[in-house]
Amino acid sequence: MKDILSELEARREDARQGGGARRIEAQHAKGKLTARERIELLLDEDSFEEFDMFVAHRCADFGMQAQRPAGDGVVTGWGTINGRMVYVFSQDFTVFGGSLSETHAQKICKIMDMAVQNGAPVIGINDSGGARIQEGVASLAGYAEVFQRNIMASGVVPQISVIMGPCAGGAVYSPAMTDFIFMVKDTSYMFVTGPDVVKTVTNEVVTAEELGGASTHTKKSSVADGAFENDVEALAEVRRLVDFLPLNNREKPPVRPFFDDPARAETSLDTLIPANPNTPYDMKELIHKLADEGDFYEIQEDFAKNIVTGFVRLEGQTVGVVANQPMVLAGCLDIDSSRKAARFVRFCDAFEIPILTLVDVPGFLPGTSQEYGGVIKHGAKLLFAYGEATVPKVTVITRKAYGGAYDVMASKHLRGDFNYAWPTAEIAVMGAKGATEIIHRGKSPEEIEAETKHYEDRFANPFVAAEKGFIDEVIMPRNTRKRVARAFASLRGKQLQNPWKKHDNIPL
Repeated sequence: MKDILSELEARREDARQGGGARRIEAQHAKGKLTARERIELLLDEDSFEEFDMFVAHRCADFGMQAQRPAGDGVVTGWGTINGRMVYVFSQDFTVFGGSLSETHAQKICKIMDMAVQNGAPVIGINDSGGARIQEGVASLAGYAEVFQRNIMASGVVPQISVIMGPCAGGAVYSPAMTDFIFMVKDTSYMFVTGPDVVKTVTNEVVTAEELGGASTHTKKSSVADGAFENDVEALAEVRRLVDFLPLNNREKPPVRPFFDDPARAETSLDTLIPANPNTPYDMKELIHKLADEGDFYEIQEDFAKNIVTGFVRLEGQTVGVVANQPMVLAGCLDIDSSRKAARFVRFCDAFEIPILTLVDVPGFLPGTSQEYGGVIKHGAKLLFAYGEATVPKVTVITRKAYGGAYDVMASKHLRGDFNYAWPTAEIAVMGAKGATEIIHRGKSPEEIEAETKHYEDRFANPFVAAEKGFIDEVIMPRNTRKRVARAFASLRGKQLQNPWKKHDNIPL
């Protein structure tokens, strides 16, 4: 019996070593943690339960049968984050460069199936050179099996990808279909074709970092939702994000203890809006002052900064926030901001997370680049996302809400539950000067100026919309937290269903 127990321990120790001490040292030399170290940091202490520790590949070509390390380049299992269950896989770059084989894929598929069956999030830590070439089409089949499970799990359990090394070729499409992607600066990159192929085909000379590094994907392409300085920070932030999310689409998001009075008045908000309607202010100040303990977890902070998305808590309950940012492009909606916000709204709706919308939008950004880029279709994505959402929706208009952009930003007409406005709100088809020039075309500049003043007095306020019932209440800015918290509290029992359909046809 002792011999068997000691053999088990020896085999376990061998599996824990992955590709061996030399390769582990090389991994550390690049500033990267090993697959197991990452899992230890991500999960609660001693909570990890591993699956398939002794699985080895079945390839007999190219002399591969001589090298059959236990685990086959990926560590899989489940554990807890602050006591709540998650499933996790972590690719091991020290074993065949983390390349994906048939058995490697089967290990990942097993925990994804269990995650859907048992209703718990999946967190994938990617650090892989791509498909294992020696296995040929069996490796490609493995990728497709993983892709299919990403699709089936979408909207059922939250899926989070953490890119902590290379992720190239077909491998990028699995993270692309997950809900959130985080990268590590300088050590992770994602691209469909690498710098060498790009140079061969297009003659462009580009580095891996420029082509698919963290900066590229958080600022330019919007593929990634956040980038962090190192593995440790990235994993700590993933833990923080998981705390905001429900385990699956049948459960409500977790409720955390809170030590912040829901009725707290913020007198500074009475002076947040500048006297000049064209002067910008920071919408994040309002978000921080509304949230419990000022805690705001921002998503896609570096992309499309004219709209702000992220999670806060109100009375300990998770709320998704979408807010126009007047500091950037005057808060206009454009292609990028519409895509960013639409995806966020759909995530919240899929997982029963209520949505708070803070509006200060002068309209859609004009210009040929926007029209040629398809702003009509992209803007419709956000409109569609808000209109189909059945979760509680509370909207606060702080200043401008002009034209079609007023409709798009969770207006009463898109089944908004509570639509509040500050006294500084201006709800109109367009700005006073532009409207007056159209209505009173041909009049002298002095007459236009007088008519503009008259138009402002009549329409540059929230009361016309309130008279028609499009605004439920004009509220004092200082009481916004109290009014919004009470609104969401009243909506906790909300039940709304869309007509049956196989699925909708959102303007992709």
